[in-house]
Amino acid sequence: MEIRDQQQAAGPRTRRLARGSDWSLYEHVCEAGPQDRPFEERHDAFSIAAVIAGTFTYASERGRALLHPGALLLGNHGACYCCGHEHSAGDVCLSAQFAPAYFAQIAATAAGASRFRFPAAMLQARRDMLPETALLEAKRHGNDKLELEETLLRFVTNVVRTLSGTVAEPARISALDERRVSRALRHMELHSDEALDLDALASVATMSKFHFLRVFRRSIGMTPYQFLLGLRLRRAAGRLLTSSSPVAGIAFESGFGDLSTFNATFRQCFGMSPSQVRQRGIAL
Repeated sequence: MEIRDQQQAAGPRTRRLARGSDWSLYEHVCEAGPQDRPFEERHDAFSIAAVIAGTFTYASERGRALLHPGALLLGNHGACYCCGHEHSAGDVCLSAQFAPAYFAQIAATAAGASRFRFPAAMLQARRDMLPETALLEAKRHGNDKLELEETLLRFVTNVVRTLSGTVAEPARISALDERRVSRALRHMELHSDEALDLDALASVATMSKFHFLRVFRRSIGMTPYQFLLGLRLRRAAGRLLTSSSPVAGIAFESGFGDLSTFNATFRQCFGMSPSQVRQRGIAL
């Protein structure tokens, strides 16, 4: 995802984290904002980019989508695309890219068709994909290339398997509502460890609570509470896998009010306790 200001040529900072003969993993840190003009690019490989932070718009031959933390940007080999930051500044993404022949092998098993192409521009943040994205984010700086490629293969296989079924396209919303939802998403990112309620979020979006709840769900595919819970769980999982901080401290710092609620919610999502995830992170 390269976004360049044609006036200043200030694109994202792209860093290759790892590569194999037919795959690569990149980290993109973009600081573009509403003042920067989008620049059209082309996918040179099959690409799945996990949004770690920030919101932005993405338009491809598969449509337009509002990308948000936890969502996956989907790019087909050879397709042109355009990213923009009309509503907010900056984003961070992890982009896994696969050569066409390698992707075809994966798709033949995961989707039953080697000619599979992504049917949508985005896979919205989903509870069942949270363990995969959390693990990828945690393992991105690992030194073991074999472990990282295995993690990437599980990640892309599950994405393709999910998309080969019936995945509803996000409903189209107006540019005004898109901007309002973006404000709420950014606020939730910055204040995910705080107690948030519908009144506060609707106020940030300058919408009535009823309209905000309806538009948010149509755009993001889940309610504000479900999105916030996923954001907290992903951040907690990342800290469990990359730090030695006590579980209780991680729970409270991630926005959970008590340890028992955190343990129960975490186990429901990841299928194991926080301590087990820390001990057996690769088995997520």
